[in-house]
Amino acid sequence: MKLKIYDSKGVATAKSVTLSEEVFGIEPNNHAIYLDVKQHLANRRQGTHKSKERAEIAGSTKKLKKQKGTGGARAGSAKSGTRVGGGRIFGPRPRNYHFKLNVKLKRLARKSAFSFKAKNDGLMIIEDLNLNAKTKDFKALLASLNLENQKVLLILGEKTDNVYLAARNLGRVKVVTADSFNTFDVLNAGKVVLATSSIDKIQTILN
Repeated sequence: MKLKIYDSKGVATAKSVTLSEEVFGIEPNNHAIYLDVKQHLANRRQGTHKSKERAEIAGSTKKLKKQKGTGGARAGSAKSGTRVGGGRIFGPRPRNYHFKLNVKLKRLARKSAFSFKAKNDGLMIIEDLNLNAKTKDFKALLASLNLENQKVLLILGEKTDNVYLAARNLGRVKVVTADSFNTFDVLNAGKVVLATSSIDKIQTILN
């Protein structure tokens, strides 16, 4: 698969790059994608939800009324979950949502995500950026690439502080490196922009 390369001003150059079919041209595995995204979202959860059950509510345990002779049902503590102000019945408790996946499956999921983007014109290649740490410069680059109103994932070959600083105030833009992207970020972006130095690293990691 060949894609043309854009320069740092957003202009298409005469150069092109050939992407590996083993990474960017496979048949996407939907179940692998589902499991990897599910794991990513689960691992992001804090799991700190908590509500008080009847044993944790402050108050008296005295019976509300006598047990017999009232014509109604027996009533115990005011902390019962059936009463206003009582504890929550089977309420949420703190828990850990993390689970593990095999490395091979996660690798397949990322390949599938890239292949899906490649088939749907969701990939773009750009020369390594050398920007000042100015948001307006990065916005000008997005405008020249016609990406102003899209979610953009920019994958760099290595960490570049100026690029990160220029993009961090833009809500629709995320900047990552070739060794830190994930399946969710790739699929969640409208356009995935690869720096030329990131391509070999991505192909090495996923192969």
